[in-house]
Amino acid sequence: MKIHEYQAKGILKQYGVTVPEGKMADNPGQVYEIARQFGGTVAVKAQIHAGGRGKGGGIKIAGTPAEAEDLARGMLGSRLVTPQTGPEGKTVQRVLIEKGLDIAKEFYLGLVIDRSRQKPVFMASREGGVEIEEVARRNPELILKEAVNPAVGFQPYQGRKLAFGLGLEGPLVGKASRLMSSLYKAFESTDASLAEINPLVMTREGELYALDAKMNFDDNALFRHPEILEMRDFLEEEPLEIEASRFQLNYIKLDGEVGCMVNGAGLAMATMDIIKLAGGNPANFLDVGGGASAEQVKNAFRILLADEKVKAVLINIFGGIMRCDVLASGVVEAAKDMDVKVPVVVRLEGTNVDEGRAILKDSGLNFVVATDMTDAAAKVCGLVK
Repeated sequence: MKIHEYQAKGILKQYGVTVPEGKMADNPGQVYEIARQFGGTVAVKAQIHAGGRGKGGGIKIAGTPAEAEDLARGMLGSRLVTPQTGPEGKTVQRVLIEKGLDIAKEFYLGLVIDRSRQKPVFMASREGGVEIEEVARRNPELILKEAVNPAVGFQPYQGRKLAFGLGLEGPLVGKASRLMSSLYKAFESTDASLAEINPLVMTREGELYALDAKMNFDDNALFRHPEILEMRDFLEEEPLEIEASRFQLNYIKLDGEVGCMVNGAGLAMATMDIIKLAGGNPANFLDVGGGASAEQVKNAFRILLADEKVKAVLINIFGGIMRCDVLASGVVEAAKDMDVKVPVVVRLEGTNVDEGRAILKDSGLNFVVATDMTDAAAKVCGLVK
């Protein structure tokens, strides 16, 4: 789950990370009043679930309350397009107004889970304000990494090591180390999967601030954090993904034309790969899970076909816990209810596979049955073309 910048900063502040003074607004009049209270220069920052806002015109500086109000009027209600939103952009519903800082230097600081090491890893760079992926592509040597043993937590010496690596000196080394420790506590305590400060800024007065903040959370741990779950902004999420979450379905919308229904995340990824190898493009990731009922399958099929870009469907099921006959019954019922207009290719293997194939054959519907994954991908991509 993702949250907005202002929400991430609220969490980080609770754990001791210093953030600029700021307030939220959802109309230009509020922006004027906030800017008047702050006095001097303020930043007007669009709040959407996407990075690269500065490049898209979603972060602007105002010298007066009237200028801040005008900038906010242009942002609120507009579609902000950034490198991460795609060409359709996202609608700006609210803006964050922050008091200006006298910035001397910018850095990057982030925490992610490194699954190869099975540990949280700090990443730091002197190239703050730039997307870390771009830094990794151009100058990977500028990214410092420090793995944290979760059994003992983040240690002060690790903070000093990273601070020295960033070129900090004197009192700033201790300040940076304490800020990193606070960031780690926030990351660990909230079951975050990402905690990123880009940029972390040093002011001319020698203070460190999280000028921007991004946090993502492990969906499977949200039952422990109802206060974070309340921060979920449904307006920022894909409607079909929201609908899928209501039925405990793992669905992610993509830009292709081949709809995929698979049981198991690994098999789903392999299915997407083989569609690409066959010359097609997957329209979604959809894992119905190992123990899905016929009703869940029906709902999954309905959500999958609600995507207008889908021109053909590939159902790829290995019946282990989930029986092939249960899947087939759900698909047939859904297809009859929805009057499916696109071709459907089905590959079944595993428990009760013969019964499942018989249900498809006897349904009276025009399913294309494949013998294996390669055959299924070739057939569905051929139907799309």
